[in-house]
Amino acid sequence: MKKINFLILFVFFISANGCKKFLDVNKNPNNPTEVPESISLPAVETVIATEIVGGNVTFGVSTTTSYWTQQLALNQEQPQIDGYKITTDGVDWYFLYPTIKNLQLLSSKAVTNSNYAYAGIAEVLSAYTMGIITDLWGDVPYSQALASDNIRPTYDKQEDIYKGLQAQLDKAIEYFGKPAGLAPGSDDYIYAGDMDKWKKFAYTLKARYYMHLTKAPGYTAAAQADLALAALQNGFGSNADEASFAYPGTSGNESPWFQNTLSGAGGVVLSSTLIDSLVARNDPRLPVIAAEAATGGGYHGRIIGTGANPDPDAYSRINDFYAGAAASVYILTYTEALFLKAEATLIKTGFSDAQPIYQAGIKAHMTKLGLNASSPAVAAYLVKRGTLTAGNALQRIMEEKSLANFLSVENYNDWRRTGFPLLTPVQHSYYPAIPVRFPYPLTSITSNPQPQQSATVTTPVWWDN
Repeated sequence: MKKINFLILFVFFISANGCKKFLDVNKNPNNPTEVPESISLPAVETVIATEIVGGNVTFGVSTTTSYWTQQLALNQEQPQIDGYKITTDGVDWYFLYPTIKNLQLLSSKAVTNSNYAYAGIAEVLSAYTMGIITDLWGDVPYSQALASDNIRPTYDKQEDIYKGLQAQLDKAIEYFGKPAGLAPGSDDYIYAGDMDKWKKFAYTLKARYYMHLTKAPGYTAAAQADLALAALQNGFGSNADEASFAYPGTSGNESPWFQNTLSGAGGVVLSSTLIDSLVARNDPRLPVIAAEAATGGGYHGRIIGTGANPDPDAYSRINDFYAGAAASVYILTYTEALFLKAEATLIKTGFSDAQPIYQAGIKAHMTKLGLNASSPAVAAYLVKRGTLTAGNALQRIMEEKSLANFLSVENYNDWRRTGFPLLTPVQHSYYPAIPVRFPYPLTSITSNPQPQQSATVTTPVWWDN
C-alpha cells in the first residue's frame, strides 16, 4: 500500500468517530478542512476500501450482506447476524456519511484550486458511497445531509437520490475533461493518477445504477438497459481497468478480509451454500476462493443456523487471493461490467446475444484468479455452464456475477432485484425471511424522527417494488 500519512488518516478516523451520532453527519467540527488534496485523497480511499468495502467482523455492510447472500457464515450459536439478527441499535451508517463529508470537502477544495482531477475522483467516490447508503436503507438524507446548519435533515426519496448520483457522475466526467491542475499520482491508491481509468470507473458505476432500476416504478427494463449499454461503451475494458486497493500485508497493514477471517475474529468461515455449489459444478475456482479445512482437509462449508462447531477449523475459510494479508479489496470490477452488459443485452436482444458476453465474464474472472481461461478445466466448466437459454439466462448470469463479485455488497442488491442466486432462508433465524433492507439506525430515529423510519426489514426499498 503505497505509504499513507497515518497522522492525517487518524484525523479522518477521529472525524468519523465524532460523527457517529447522526447530527454529526451534518456538523463535523474535527474535519481537516485545510488538508491538501494530496493527503485527503489517500486517507479517504483507505477508509472506503478498508471500512466500507472491506467491512469488519462486528458490523460492516459488506460482511453483513455476504452473510445474507450465504457466501460467509459465522461459527456461533444462532441467531447471529448471518441468521438475520439485525436491529436498530445494532446498525449504523458509521463511516459512511463522514466519508461523504470528507469527499465533498475534497471536491470543493479541489474546484476552488482548479485541481479538477481530484474533484472528479471525489465526486465518483462520493456517488459510490452514497449509492451503498441508499441501496441498503432506501430513503435517506442526501440533499440536506451535509449542510452544516441543518442538524435534522429530511430524508430524500430514493428516486431523487438516484437522479443525484447520476448527476454527480456526470459532473465527475466533466471534471475529468478539464485541465487537471495539480494531478494525483502516488497519492491515488486506486489508480495512481490514471485519469482514463477513473473516467471508466465513473461510466461503469453509471451502468450499475441504471441496471438497479430495471424494476423500479415508472421505469422500464428496456430503457435502463439502453442507458447501461451506452455507459458501458466508455466503461471498463479489461481486468486492468478495475478499481482495487492493495495492502502491503505487513503487521498492521493487512487486508481487511484477512483481519475479518482470522481464527479469533468471530469464527467467520465459508457457507455450505457457496462451497456446495462450487463442488457440485466442479468449478476450477474452488481452490482459489476457498482453503481446505485445516482439520481433516477437503472443502466444507458451514450450514448457517446449526449449532456452533467446537472446532472452527473443520470449515473452509477464504483463501489468500481474497483474504491473504496482502490481498486486494475490489471496489468495482471489469467482470461486473461484463455481467451488466450481459444482463442488459439479454433484456434488449435475448439470450443468444447475451451468451458470448456472459462467457467472457466467466473467463475474465477465471483469468483474474490466475487460472488459464483456455485450460481443459475451464473449457469443461463452460460446456457445463456456458450455454444460455430463455429459461436459465437471467439466473445463470446472476449466479456467475455473484461469484465474480465475491464479498461485494452488490450481490445483495442483485439478489433483491432479480431473485438470483436462489437462496433459502436459514434455520433458527431471527426473522423468518431474508431481510430486504437494513433497519434505520436508532441514533437517527431518536435524534431525527422521520416518517420513513417506520419501514421494517421486510419493507422493500423503492427500486425493489
